[in-house]
Amino acid sequence: MILSIRVNNFLVYANKTEMSLIADMRIKKFYSNVYQQNNFNVVKAACIYGGNNVGKTCVIRAINSIRNVLLGIVAEVPPNLFTNNNLCLLGISFLFDGKAYSYDFGYDSTITNQYKRGFVYERLAEITVDKYGTESEKEIYIRDMVNNVYKFADNEELNVLLKAVSPDNILIYTINSEKFPIIEYYKNILRSFAFKIEVLDANNIPLGKTIQTLKENKEIGNRIVELIKLADLDIEDYKYVKSDNESVKRNPNIYQYSAPQEQVLQLTVAFEDMLRLTSIHKGKPVQSLIYDSTGTKKMVSLASFIIEALEEGKILIVDELDSSLHFKLTRAIISLFNNELNTKAQIIFSAHDGTLLDCKKLFRKDQIWFAAKNDEGAYIYSLKDYTAHKDNIRSESDLLEKYKLGALGALPEPDLISILLGDSADE
Repeated sequence: MILSIRVNNFLVYANKTEMSLIADMRIKKFYSNVYQQNNFNVVKAACIYGGNNVGKTCVIRAINSIRNVLLGIVAEVPPNLFTNNNLCLLGISFLFDGKAYSYDFGYDSTITNQYKRGFVYERLAEITVDKYGTESEKEIYIRDMVNNVYKFADNEELNVLLKAVSPDNILIYTINSEKFPIIEYYKNILRSFAFKIEVLDANNIPLGKTIQTLKENKEIGNRIVELIKLADLDIEDYKYVKSDNESVKRNPNIYQYSAPQEQVLQLTVAFEDMLRLTSIHKGKPVQSLIYDSTGTKKMVSLASFIIEALEEGKILIVDELDSSLHFKLTRAIISLFNNELNTKAQIIFSAHDGTLLDCKKLFRKDQIWFAAKNDEGAYIYSLKDYTAHKDNIRSESDLLEKYKLGALGALPEPDLISILLGDSADE
């Protein structure tokens, strides 16, 4: 599970910003929403609210960038456009296999005579928390090309080697792990953790995982179908029709792509797979792709990721989870992760739906975050920063009403009337 995410000079975030998922155990409510291990208390679900273009998606993109870097995928680490600084810093703390780690890296897109573009900073540490809640870190390695600091704990040979490592990639991909088993050990930890992260744009979720699961895994497929049926009360059943005797209606215009023949064939197969997804309404089978609503089709795509996360203990990151979904369905999805039966999975998502601002039945205050902007740039803050004594914000408060009134900030104020009516609006 993710403990915290750190961004600095990344996209809209000009200054150091951190989103912590550590549970505040002074909040005596919804203990089922908290995962506990080795003195760490982590919330199982977290939501980011705010207006458009204030930084919600940028937090999601930061997690995706960290994931890709750890997996050795081409780095997408864009710096803030307005700081005249090309060094972007990203970091993540996480629980994995009973231990906690902190990993940070700096990516510089500048090319100078001193060092070439790439990973000029990297640090890995192990985190421990004692029974009193005191946190400490044991540094495993640091490679800082800017300040000329190179250290690998208890390994003199690697201390020397770090100075010669190329900045083209991070350490686990630039040192021979066969020669240094300790590198292979930490490589497995970082990669295995990254593989547990699934990042989705809720407006463009691929159907491939649901199709593959329905085709190949009957047990998990049945659970996906149950989730789809609960999401759409009109659906009696849902399945992938495998029979080759089933006629699939084709539109000849569908296949007029300006692409190589091999690629056209792949697209054709994928489209035929989608046409084989069948929902049963009042006993009648219909092609889901054509008949079902946008919300139902989104749930079909999302269901396999939800079930997989809960089954395998994955971390599901979703941008605009509430898009095209009824608010009760969105709440139900969150409740699956907050449930006491979930002991492995975590969900982090952005949303606009104000009805989710509910600390009476759904969230703890430490699970709700807000994104906002001011003249200095974007920033995020937690609902737990608001107290009953200072701000009159309690878990029992009507948070939606408080949010509408601007008491929680992060509320856009577009003057649409003046745009529509022009100068006459001032008369």
